[in-house]
Amino acid sequence: MEAAYIVDAVRTPVGKAPRGVFSATRPDDLLVHVLRGLLARNAALDPGAVGDVICGCAMPEAEQGLNVARIALLLAGLPETVPGVTVNRFCASGLEAVAIASDRVRSGQADIAIAAGVESMSLVPMGGNRPAYNLRIFEDDQVGIAYGMGITAEIVAERFAVDREAQDAFALESHRRALAARERGEFDAEILPVEVVHRVPDPAQAVCVERRRAISHDEGPRADTSLEALARLRPVFAAKGTVTAGNSSQRSDGAAAVLVASERGLRRFGLQPRARFLGYTVVGVAPEVMGIGPIEAIPRVLERTGLKLEQMDWIELNEAFAAQSLAVIAKLGLPRERVNPLGGAIALGHPLGATGAIRTATLVHGLQRHGRRYGMVTMCVGTGMGAAGVFEAVG
Repeated sequence: MEAAYIVDAVRTPVGKAPRGVFSATRPDDLLVHVLRGLLARNAALDPGAVGDVICGCAMPEAEQGLNVARIALLLAGLPETVPGVTVNRFCASGLEAVAIASDRVRSGQADIAIAAGVESMSLVPMGGNRPAYNLRIFEDDQVGIAYGMGITAEIVAERFAVDREAQDAFALESHRRALAARERGEFDAEILPVEVVHRVPDPAQAVCVERRRAISHDEGPRADTSLEALARLRPVFAAKGTVTAGNSSQRSDGAAAVLVASERGLRRFGLQPRARFLGYTVVGVAPEVMGIGPIEAIPRVLERTGLKLEQMDWIELNEAFAAQSLAVIAKLGLPRERVNPLGGAIALGHPLGATGAIRTATLVHGLQRHGRRYGMVTMCVGTGMGAAGVFEAVG
C-alpha cells in the first residue's frame, strides 16, 4: 500500500452563524476560495493531475447542494477533467473527506487528491431547509435518533456526572487558549483571509454602495467572557439542565481544503509534505449519547495504526459540547494539556461538514511548527457515531 502524505492544508477564518461575517457569503464561494488558495500555495502542482476532489458537507442542499465539490472545483478553475464528489457523515464529513482522499492515494488510484469541507449554517440551517423525517424515528426503539444534539449532551452530562461548573470552566479555557493562540499567530499559516463584500443602499444617490472588508481571524473567540458570565446563562435544552449556549459549540460558517499526495506525486511536482496520514476509523454508538463516539473510535484507530494513546502529542477533539468533551477526556484518560491546545469549537466554531478538514489543518500545521510527531483528529457525530484519524509529522 502506498503512503499518503498531507502536503498542505488551508482554511477560511470561521464566522459566526447566522449573523456573522460570512452570513451573506455563499458556501460554494468559500470552498472556491480555499481550493484556489491551496493551488496557489503549491504552484508547482499541475491542477490537471488532481485525481479527485472530495468535499465533506453535513447539509448538502440549497447553496451547498448540487454536488458542491464538483461545482466549486470548476468555479475555482480546475480543469474539467478533474472529478469531484460530496460526502456526508454529518460532523465528521470533513475528516471523512481526508480519509477518502488518502485512501485514493494509498490504494494507487490517484497520486494527487484534494480533501475539503464546507458549511454555511447561516444559509443552510441545521437539519436542512426542508427536513422530512421518517416518522418511525419517533417510535420507542428508534426515538434516540430524534433527540436533538443538546438533549444528547444533557444525557451524557448526567450519565458521566459532568456538572455545570466543570462545563463552564472547560468552555472558558477553550476561549482562553484560542485567544492566546491567535495572539501568538498560531493560525496564520493555515488561514486564507477572505474579502467579503456588502452592498448597502444609498437612498440619496439612488445607488448601492459596496463595502469591502478583509476577514483574517476566527470570529468566535471572546475576550469578554468569564466564569461569572457563563454561569448567568440559562440551560437551553432542558429546564433543569446544565448545557448552555456558552458551553456548547458555536454555529458557524467556513471551509477548508487539504492536499494529499503519494510519494510519486511528491517527486513529480517537487512537493514537500507536512504529515503522513496513518489511519482512520468510524464507529456507531447509541444515538441518544452520540457525544461519546470518540470513546469507541479512539481505541480502535490506535489499534489499527499500532500506536498507543501516550504517543499522541496533539489531540484535536471537536468540542461539540463541553459535557461530551469532558466525558471523553475522563473516560479515556486523555492528557488535558494535549487536547485542543489552541482551543476548540466552543471558542473557534463548528461549521459542521468543514470541521474535520479545519481540525486537520490546525493539527498538521501545529505538529510541524512545534516539532511534535503524532496527532489525532476525533469527533462525535450526529445520530450516534464517532470518528478518529491519526497523522504523523514529517520533514
